[in-house]
Amino acid sequence: MNREEKAELLNEMNAIVAASGSVVISHYRGLTVAEMEELRKKAREYGAKLRVTKNRITRLALKGTSFEGLDELFKGPTIMAYAEDPISACKLCVEYAKANEKFVVVGGALTTGVLTQAEIERLATIPSMDELRAKIIGLLQAPGAALARVTKAYSEKAAA
Repeated sequence: MNREEKAELLNEMNAIVAASGSVVISHYRGLTVAEMEELRKKAREYGAKLRVTKNRITRLALKGTSFEGLDELFKGPTIMAYAEDPISACKLCVEYAKANEKFVVVGGALTTGVLTQAEIERLATIPSMDELRAKIIGLLQAPGAALARVTKAYSEKAAA
């Protein structure tokens, strides 16, 4: 990789990190190609993205961003999960780590600061935005549906 390619990769990584709402760093030593493909497929389902890059370039890309505190986590074979949504990358990594012991969540960060592994696991339990929207819609529809059932039952009783 020559200097121009490294500079281009550095700019690309800096843009990715700057646009992300959350970043989760994991070690993936020992994963097979099939397991990595499965992880990438799950990432698409969650709305997150994955990136394996050179650790040194990624550390340089983090400088000047809100994720600057993550630079010490980039040691060994690391993969970075990121998303605009602060929950998606956390859910992806925690759930995949439960299913595969070779995949280890090391740490991460939100735009507000660095997160420990325990904090990432807690964030993974929060429902996604789509789940929250569905719950709100259900709550808003429930009173109307209950009113319709009551009036229908009353009209059937009165007709009988």
